[in-house]
Amino acid sequence: MNPLIPILAGLGAAVVGVVVGALIGKRASAGNLANAKKLADSIISDAQKSVENFRKEAEIEVKDEFLKMKLGFEEKTRETRESLKERELSLINKESNLARKVDLLAKNERGLEDKERSLERKQQHLDGKLMETNRMIAEQNVRLERIAGMSKDEAKEMLLRNLESEAKLEAARRVKEIRETAERDAEKQSQKIIALAIQRYAADQSVETTVSVVDLPSDEMKGRIIGKEGRNIRAFEKATGVDIVIDDTPEAVTLSSFDPIRREVARLSLQKLVEDGRIHPGRIEEVVTKVADEMDRKIQEHGEDACMELNIHGIHPELVKLVGKLRYRTSYGQNCLKHSMEVAYLCGIIATELKLDQQLAKRAGLLHDIGKAASHESDGSHTEIGAELAERYGESGAIVNAVAGHHQDVESTSLYTPIVEAADAISGARPGARRETLEAYIKRLEKLEQIASSFEGVDKAFAIQAGREIRILVSHDEVDDAQASKLAFDISRKLEKELEYPGQIKVVVIRETRAVEYAK
Repeated sequence: MNPLIPILAGLGAAVVGVVVGALIGKRASAGNLANAKKLADSIISDAQKSVENFRKEAEIEVKDEFLKMKLGFEEKTRETRESLKERELSLINKESNLARKVDLLAKNERGLEDKERSLERKQQHLDGKLMETNRMIAEQNVRLERIAGMSKDEAKEMLLRNLESEAKLEAARRVKEIRETAERDAEKQSQKIIALAIQRYAADQSVETTVSVVDLPSDEMKGRIIGKEGRNIRAFEKATGVDIVIDDTPEAVTLSSFDPIRREVARLSLQKLVEDGRIHPGRIEEVVTKVADEMDRKIQEHGEDACMELNIHGIHPELVKLVGKLRYRTSYGQNCLKHSMEVAYLCGIIATELKLDQQLAKRAGLLHDIGKAASHESDGSHTEIGAELAERYGESGAIVNAVAGHHQDVESTSLYTPIVEAADAISGARPGARRETLEAYIKRLEKLEQIASSFEGVDKAFAIQAGREIRILVSHDEVDDAQASKLAFDISRKLEKELEYPGQIKVVVIRETRAVEYAK
């Protein structure tokens, strides 16, 4: 029986008693005590019946719960017994298998012992045979030494010398055959690769000249270009360093200069002045300055376009600008930028055939003549200048060596140097690609300006009239009129000593003073 039932019954009776007492008190006050007692008895009887019913229901629930727990316990007990039976059967099977394996191992062990005893007997037999063989060999060696008249060590040494001599002769013969075969194959392979590179890349070659022609809307424009007493043409030539040739050619003037960049700046400036119509010294200086700035941006764009066309990335911006400058320089009449791009393509093709890095080879080819873009600004050959620039702007050792050694000025330290050398020779050896006289002519004009610029007080020097005249601008603070005459004489004497040229060279020293004020 559940111990809570009596407690609950007691509490119920107490509650009923309290209620009954209250009711009785209330009834008594009302004067109806008899009815109250009857009502209390009825309530108590109903409460006792309710308590009895509650107790019976609680006993039934407890019995049901107990029955459920009993059934669950019996089910778990049954499952546990079945599991134990299965494990017992598994252990019996494992024990049986282990017994069989033990028997098998015992049989194998007995077989191994039998084989071991058999091997021992065979080993003893072989040892006996070996001893007998050694004895017979020793007897044979004694007989051979007695017959040959030399000891065993002497015979061995003679045999080794003979074998060594024969091996050396054979090795020398094989090396010679391999070298001859390799040279034949290498020559054939190199010819094949070079021919393939030439066939796969063929570019048109444009030959640069030293003059540019500017078309005019009418012949009247020639007079405006000359200006009053020639002031416009003098201001233009002074600002650009380019000589203007005005002749009988209808509606056209010619610009002459060995420096393509100066000539291009002068051409664009003159075109703008003609289109604008305002031609006077102040406007000329303004337009030339503006066009020169635009030319710098254009040079940078030429370099970037070349790198993009070759798919070369990561070149320092200063090197890219120098690559763009090659567009306006020539070598033996061959445009340097076109030549460098052609060499880059050829290097890439050759490197691919040799299973080398194509991008590295193209990079070396593009930069191999970079020194020509700055050779007039520094001392040394274009290979030395180019190698110094490549190293300064972070190019790899292979690139620096290729730039420095593509004319065999330095020893080659990588395979890319001879590749660049071969590609450079291929690009320059094509019929019509180069002209020796133009290169010598340009070098002479560059030397002419260098000599004039080497004197103190000289601001700028321009070689014009195809090198027949050198115009020198001097600082009015450092050189007076008397010194200007002496400077012209000294420069002419130095030109006679250090430069070879046809005919004569006119030396013109220009000194002027400007006073500028602004009206406000």
